[in-house]
Amino acid sequence: MASRFRPTAKDTAQAKAIGVSDFMLENAGEASEFLKPLTHPLRLVILCRLLEGEANVGELEHVSGAPQAVVSKQLANLRAAGLVDFRRDGREIYYTLSHARTRRILLVLYEEFCEECR
Repeated sequence: MASRFRPTAKDTAQAKAIGVSDFMLENAGEASEFLKPLTHPLRLVILCRLLEGEANVGELEHVSGAPQAVVSKQLANLRAAGLVDFRRDGREIYYTLSHARTRRILLVLYEEFCEECR
């Protein structure tokens, strides 16, 4: 996933003033861009379900309790962010997590916020 973050001159000057390298600033920007899609509750529910394996829109609709159109819109956002992949099987579309990084971060969130729910 390529970073869309480009530090401004002001960002760079402030970072240098506190001893942050350009490399660290760019990585912080990339991490911030990665985390933005995770801030929406429905997207998190969808991603957490995909931790269990691939699912189609109907399954994600059932798990989330959201209408198909809303689930599809959030899946489009997740695809645009590079967090999910899909495959077609006839008329069905199945979604999966795109990267091991996404899986690792979601597992940490699950351990911190959901493990007690079991």
